[in-house]
This record gives sequence, C-alpha cells and structure tokens, in this order.
Amino acid sequence: MRTQSLRNWSALAAAGILLAGAPTAYTALADGRPAAAPAHGRPYIETRLLFGTARPDGGPAVTDRQFTAFVDREVTPDFPDGLTVQSGRGQWRDAHGTIEKERSYVLVLLYPESAARGSDRKIEEIRRAYEKAFAQESVGRVDEHAQVDF
Repeated sequence: MRTQSLRNWSALAAAGILLAGAPTAYTALADGRPAAAPAHGRPYIETRLLFGTARPDGGPAVTDRQFTAFVDREVTPDFPDGLTVQSGRGQWRDAHGTIEKERSYVLVLLYPESAARGSDRKIEEIRRAYEKAFAQESVGRVDEHAQVDF
C-alpha cells in the first residue's frame, strides 16, 4: 500500500512540474482580463435578423416555403455573396403584453465594415418588407463587429 501511495504522489508531483512549466495560451492584461487571441481575417459586420412566423392577426404561420421565397426575392439580390438561415424557437412580448412563443428563423449576414452604410439601408428594407408581407409587429436585429476570413 505504501508503494502505491508513493507512486501516486510521484505521478502528481511530476504532473505539477509539467503544468507549472507549460506555456499559457493567453496572457492577462493589466486589469486582469485575459488577452484576446490574435484576430484573423478582415473587419466585418455580422447582422442577425430574427423573423417570427406567428401572425398577430391569427392567420396561418409563415411556412418554410414562404420564408425561402421571401429570402430569394428580398435578401439574395442585395446579399448575393452568401447568407445563413437557421431555424429556431423563440418568444417575445408583443405590443399587447402577451408573451408569444413561435417557430422562428435567424438570418445571418456578413459584410465588410466598409459596406456598412449601404448594407444598413438594405437590411432595413428587408425588415420592413417582412413586416408588411407577413403582418409582423417587428423583425429583431443584432449587429456585431467580427473578424472574418473565408
């Protein structure tokens, strides 16, 4: 039993020595926060649009076919380089205070920061077109800076 304990202690001590001497992946900034990993790619904006499918007027929910046709007609012409559509389930409080739970879509657009002004106008047109076509109160929008490499 003493031999087993001695082996375990030796293994732990060896592991501690190895870990103590191992280089760290990130260094800390002066304020204690970890430094970010090196950025790759070019500066882009990532915009996510959140599309609900339930209709406030009680009409039938937006179907996959209708949403795909909307993307083909309203989004692809302005963002032909690519986009991503994800299916989701979401909830939000509507204008009447009711929490609505519904199937949803998340549309992800990436575009160079240098194109942000022109893209902003196009994105707002897409939001208004969806609201009008499917009687929606709103389409959510999230914008973030990103480093992108293809």
